[in-house]
Amino acid sequence: MLSKLNKVAAQLKKEFQLYRLVLKHPKTPVLAKVFLGLAIAYVLMPFDLIPDFIPVIGQLDDLVVVPLLVYVALKMIPDDVVNECRELIKGVGCE
Repeated sequence: MLSKLNKVAAQLKKEFQLYRLVLKHPKTPVLAKVFLGLAIAYVLMPFDLIPDFIPVIGQLDDLVVVPLLVYVALKMIPDDVVNECRELIKGVGCE
C-alpha cells in the first residue's frame, strides 16, 4: 500500500514538473497557459464554485474542474513541446 502511494506521489511530482516546464516553454499557446494558470488558481483559491459543505457535490467540483482544465490545456499544447518537456524531466537532453 505504501509502495503504491509512493509511486503515485512520484508520478504527481513529475506531472507538476511537466506543467511548470510547459508553462515556461515559448511554443506553448497563451490560451493553454491561461487554462493551466486557472487550474492552479482554482486549487489555491479559498473558495469554490460549489461550497465544500454541500455533501458529495462540494468535493466533486474540485475533482472535475481542475483535471478538466489541465486536460484542455494539454490538448492545446503541441505534442512536440510536451515530449520535449518530458525528456527534460527524464534528464535526456539536459546539459
